[in-house]
Amino acid sequence: MIYDRRARFFLAITALLMASAIAFGAFGAHGLKKILTPEMLKVFHTGVEYQFYNTFGLFFATVLTMLRPYNNKLKVVQLLILVGTLIFSISLYLLTILNIPILGAITPIGGTLQIIAYLLLAYAILKDNK
Repeated sequence: MIYDRRARFFLAITALLMASAIAFGAFGAHGLKKILTPEMLKVFHTGVEYQFYNTFGLFFATVLTMLRPYNNKLKVVQLLILVGTLIFSISLYLLTILNIPILGAITPIGGTLQIIAYLLLAYAILKDNK
């Protein structure tokens, strides 16, 4: 298995994303429970939940990239998942903690990038014939 610099970078990113998802989840459950309304706490939790899901997706895409380093579509998938996750989850964290409603308009950009990433992932897998 190829364990190059890019793979190490993305594996480290997945570990950091997972650690921060756990930390944000705990922060939401314990630190924000008394501060946020139940509705806003649910919004915060959505950011945590999607961060978890997409961290697993990024890990999977990274492993595939390690197995198929010539497949450039997989490398694009990695970037789309990472950027989409950061935009989606961080916009929800900031929206709830700082009470800046306009950030809710940014969240769908992250979600759209995530959808595109997983569609491209399916395409990359189906079209990989080496």
